[in-house]
Amino acid sequence: MISSPLSAAINHLLAQEAWARDKLTRHAGKVASFDAGVLAVRLKVAPDGMVQAAADEEPINVTIRIKLADLPLIAQNREHAFSYVKIEGDADFANVISQLGENLRWEAEQDLSRLIGDIAAARVVGGARAAFDTVRVTHQRLAENVAEYFLDEKPLLVRPQTVADFSSDVTRLRDDVERLAKRIEKLKESR
Repeated sequence: MISSPLSAAINHLLAQEAWARDKLTRHAGKVASFDAGVLAVRLKVAPDGMVQAAADEEPINVTIRIKLADLPLIAQNREHAFSYVKIEGDADFANVISQLGENLRWEAEQDLSRLIGDIAAARVVGGARAAFDTVRVTHQRLAENVAEYFLDEKPLLVRPQTVADFSSDVTRLRDDVERLAKRIEKLKESR
């Protein structure tokens, strides 16, 4: 069952943040269901503000439905994560979950420093961030280069401004043809 490892990871974050546990203690005993269609996870708030796997027979207080296709968007933009989900149930409890989702952060450097020391942890995390940034920038540049190739070198795509210009030219030409047709009709009638 996925609830146990997930609750352990969430509890690791909650253990470092007293403010987050305080917010959750107000909702002790409540159950949240995170439903991604093929996978659903049920978590219950414990009296100490931590979470645990909820039994199937326990009533659900809030259900948060997530489309699997939206998970990359949610991961990229945590501040707007809840705009991609559908929420049913206790609005106050859902609001607390949303706040925790936006503000809880894993401090990898702090966890690593316990294992390998402060300096090594800072270098490992710095290296990982640099590698991630390099991958992100490379991905962005590759996407821009592919788009430029298909727009300019081998035009399979069309720029939006080009489409708008073409559309206005077609409209202008249609109007000119209609005016010309009316003039020709008037010339025919005057003969």
